[in-house]
Amino acid sequence: MSETLVLTCELIRRRSVTPDDAGCMDLIAERLQPLDFTLEWLDFGETRNLYLRHGKSAPLLVLLGHTDVVPPGPLEEWRFPPFEPTFHEGQLYGRGAADMKSGIAAMVTALQRFVGRYPAHRGSVAILLTSDEEGDARDGVVRVMKTFAARGEKIDWCLIGEPSSFERLGDVIRVGRRGSLCGVLTVHGIQGHVAYPDLADNPIHRFAPALAELTAEVWDEGNAFFPPTRLQVSNIQAGTGAENVIPGRLDVSINFRYSTAQTEDRLKQRVHAILDKHGVHYDLAWRLSGAPFLTTGTELIEATQAALETIVGQRARPDTGGGTSDGRFVAPTGAEVLELGLLNGTIHKIDERVPVADIGVLAEIYEQILVNLLVAGP
Repeated sequence: MSETLVLTCELIRRRSVTPDDAGCMDLIAERLQPLDFTLEWLDFGETRNLYLRHGKSAPLLVLLGHTDVVPPGPLEEWRFPPFEPTFHEGQLYGRGAADMKSGIAAMVTALQRFVGRYPAHRGSVAILLTSDEEGDARDGVVRVMKTFAARGEKIDWCLIGEPSSFERLGDVIRVGRRGSLCGVLTVHGIQGHVAYPDLADNPIHRFAPALAELTAEVWDEGNAFFPPTRLQVSNIQAGTGAENVIPGRLDVSINFRYSTAQTEDRLKQRVHAILDKHGVHYDLAWRLSGAPFLTTGTELIEATQAALETIVGQRARPDTGGGTSDGRFVAPTGAEVLELGLLNGTIHKIDERVPVADIGVLAEIYEQILVNLLVAGP
């Protein structure tokens, strides 16, 4: 069994449900610190953040990942125990196999081999790991970036090991992500008896026309890199549970996934305008989960495409789909950000799994990217 596969299995065995790291980072620190990596713990609250850097000069390439995983869900529905790595028909099963413990293992072994071959490489290379990506993402990379900014540490390139591939390893690289804007809307009414609607004010009825307009609104047409902006209602709740009571309050959760063709402020303004037009009495609290970002025509993209040509014989399709990642916290610093990882078809699902053969190949790809940027580069 390869070193990368062994490490993957060791990581899967640790039940690191967000924000618990469950000792994953200690394993990685034990492997890299003896190779002249400078170790730094940047923990905040319940979140562990591990930063291991080799070299002191610019440019700085950071490999970024997360050790936390989502809960496994009903254990009885899993074909194999989710925290016991299991090989079956060429696949490795386990929570985190795809998202993203195999990717972390590939990064670590790529770093081991790279610094072993090129201990005097140009610039610096580092790995940054958090246990707060699948959760609130409030004490993870976003806090680390503030720490880096305060001490003047600049990331030039950031390679994220999120599972980006669709049909085969390396067929897609993420060169950007849509922004995510969340809103918690409270519509106020007057509670009363359903037989006396004139003495009440039903917030569901009051909100219904506004909801119809919000969901029909064309926010933008997108652009060459992103699809059009979309609004989705993710939760809606009202009522006391009694069938003869008009509720006095309606709670609604909304989310925008938006492109670089749109801005946070414009979206907020248009939502408020529609609600005000329909006479809705409301409170609306906004939370920006992350702004959209895009990396184009850069050294990191070309180094990655060249590595894919060398290792798997094909270049990848640049893409900006999917949800959010910790790249949203790194991109605003001016770093070039790119995501490349394993197949994403089973992430967050029951029976999460990846092809065993892909894990070692991913480590080779990562190592070649390191060579392209820090040895063969200008």
